[in-house]
Amino acid sequence: MNEPDKALYPPQDPVSTGVKGRCPRCGEGRLFEGYLGLRKNCGVCGLDYSFADSGDGPAVFVILIIGFIVVGLALWMEVSYEPPIWLQLLLWVPLTIVLSLWLLRVLKGILVNLQYRNDASEGKIDDG
Repeated sequence: MNEPDKALYPPQDPVSTGVKGRCPRCGEGRLFEGYLGLRKNCGVCGLDYSFADSGDGPAVFVILIIGFIVVGLALWMEVSYEPPIWLQLLLWVPLTIVLSLWLLRVLKGILVNLQYRNDASEGKIDDG
């Protein structure tokens, strides 16, 4: 966050604004256009979102978190109740899809907001 932004806009919590899908500077404008696409800029304060590049970060976190939860629960259910395979598929496939889609948007919003707050940018090699 640069100095003029601090003077005009109070610092926003990157987690709460990211979960809500709001602008990292003002906390009011929408961050997303569609489900996962970022807008070009904030409709309220005009912040240009071209700095934002979350890359594959949200997808990696989703795979690790949802994989841990679903595989753990599926193994527990298998050991405890020994249900038929069709029941396992009926439970875990839809749960995996729904949780993954929800968490992907949330984590992308959080990572973009953290990028803004920490003034993160592409790595550069110092020649000097």
